[in-house]
Amino acid sequence: MNNLPENDTAIIQKAFSWWKIWLAIFFGLSIASLMMYRSLANHQISDILTGIHWTYKSWLWLLGAFICMVGRDFFYMLRIRILTKEMITWKNSFHVIMLWEFASALAPGVMSGATVAMFILHREKIPMGRSTAIIIITALMDNLFYVLLIPVVFLFISQAYLFPDSLGGSKSVQWVFWIGFGIKVVLCLFLFSSIFLFPKLTSNFLSGVFKLPFLKKWHSKAVKTSEEIEVSSKELKLESKVFWLKAIGATFASWSCRYLVINCILNAFLNLNFLNNIQILGKQLVLWLLMMVSPTPGGSGIAEYAFGQLLADFSDSALLITGLAILWRLISYFPYLFIGAVILPKWLKKTTSNT
Repeated sequence: MNNLPENDTAIIQKAFSWWKIWLAIFFGLSIASLMMYRSLANHQISDILTGIHWTYKSWLWLLGAFICMVGRDFFYMLRIRILTKEMITWKNSFHVIMLWEFASALAPGVMSGATVAMFILHREKIPMGRSTAIIIITALMDNLFYVLLIPVVFLFISQAYLFPDSLGGSKSVQWVFWIGFGIKVVLCLFLFSSIFLFPKLTSNFLSGVFKLPFLKKWHSKAVKTSEEIEVSSKELKLESKVFWLKAIGATFASWSCRYLVINCILNAFLNLNFLNNIQILGKQLVLWLLMMVSPTPGGSGIAEYAFGQLLADFSDSALLITGLAILWRLISYFPYLFIGAVILPKWLKKTTSNT
């Protein structure tokens, strides 16, 4: 076995350390418990439960939330198969996406799981340069969805409505939001330029970085990766409009499913109209941005707290909103910790033997 797979293994195993899994669970449960305690402080549980109306529609909406979660991952799998020109089977694309989400669930929001995803794709026999280019493109598409969605949301709701004072002052949150939005716009321009406009500059920068003394032993591999990035860039530029429409469509469908999970959960227990659902989508723009800058694994703890503060306007029961925040994370976050931990050992063994 050559050194590259061994390096892949070490990087991936470090990203999926058990202590990171327990840390993510600890943050999530701690904040949720604190929110639950505060919600119960001035209320009787019996009084709160009488305000919850569980009907057949609740089951249908929760089924909708589950379908959206499945759709989210299905469209991610579809996108990765499109971008790899179907070099990855459906089964292997499932492993890639589950491990990618696993990595994102364990990484701080500011880092995401993109770096680990490059090595995951490489172990699926995708050249490192091509893997790097694919990760850059997926990051571009993901950020582009967010950037384009904001103007659409503001057609329906005012800016003032998105930033409640309970989050530590609406003005400060607005500053964080718009600075984050600006960063995403700049990031989109940078990612687009690095692959489609100046790939040579990107590859030169990468090989130059690995000339540093403490990175020099990997310089030859960095040069090879740089060359692969340039080749991948040329190939991607030649792709048809249909290819890009499919990839962008899969991205937008996946993110739509991701956002609609919360809408389905809230509709299961609250009476919401069309405008309310648009408002919830708008609130999620702030929620996801706060999760993005979170220092905790997968935004754990921050996500539950921000959910409770941002969506408190839709119910008089703080306990109900807290319960829905926990339900949301049980559906959209914790399953990836379990699934990833189960499939990782077998996948590592299989891809090592294949490499």
